[in-house]
Amino acid sequence: MLELLELFFGSILDHNIALAYILGMCPLIAISTNLRNAKGMGLAVIFVVTITAMINYPIYVLLQRTETTQLHLLVFIITIAATVQFLELFLEKFIPKMYNAFGIFLPLITVNCVVLGVSLFFVNRQYTFLETTAFSFGSAVGWFLAIVLLAAVREKMAKNSDVPKGLAGKGIAFIILGILSLAFVGFTGLASI
Repeated sequence: MLELLELFFGSILDHNIALAYILGMCPLIAISTNLRNAKGMGLAVIFVVTITAMINYPIYVLLQRTETTQLHLLVFIITIAATVQFLELFLEKFIPKMYNAFGIFLPLITVNCVVLGVSLFFVNRQYTFLETTAFSFGSAVGWFLAIVLLAAVREKMAKNSDVPKGLAGKGIAFIILGILSLAFVGFTGLASI
C-alpha cells in the first residue's frame, strides 16, 4: 500500500507528466488562458487518463498472452478514442450541463499525448494493475495541477502586469511553465518510480 501511495504522489510531484516529462503541452498552453477552462479540461483529463489506462492494462495482458504486443499502440489509440467518445455521449445524454461546460475540450482529450503516454509508461515500466491505476490517476492529477497553476498565474498576470509585447500570450506561458518545472525539481527524490 505504501508503494502505491509513493507512486501516486511521485507521479503528481517529482515525476509530473507535464512539468518533468513535458507531455501534453499543446492543450496545456492553449486552454490555460483562464482558470475555469483549465479546471474543466483538467477534470476531463483525470477521468479519461485513469479510465483508459485501467482499460488498456488488461488489453495489454491479453496481447502478451497471444504474443501480439506489436499491436499495443494501435489498440491503445482505439481505446482512447472510444473512451472519449463514450464519455462524450454519456455526458450529452445524462449530464447535459457538464457536457455543455466541457464544450470542445472533451474531444480534444483524444489527441492529448498525456493519455497515450501514461499507457506507454505502464508498459515500459511493467506495472501491475494497481500500480497502473495509481500512476495513471496521479499523472492525471499532476497534469491538472500544472494546467490550473499555469492558468492562475496567466490570469493574474493578465490583470496586474505589463508583459513585454513580444512575450505576451504563449511566450509568457512557456516562461511560466519553465519556472513551475524548476519549482517542481525541488520534489526530486520524493519517489522512485
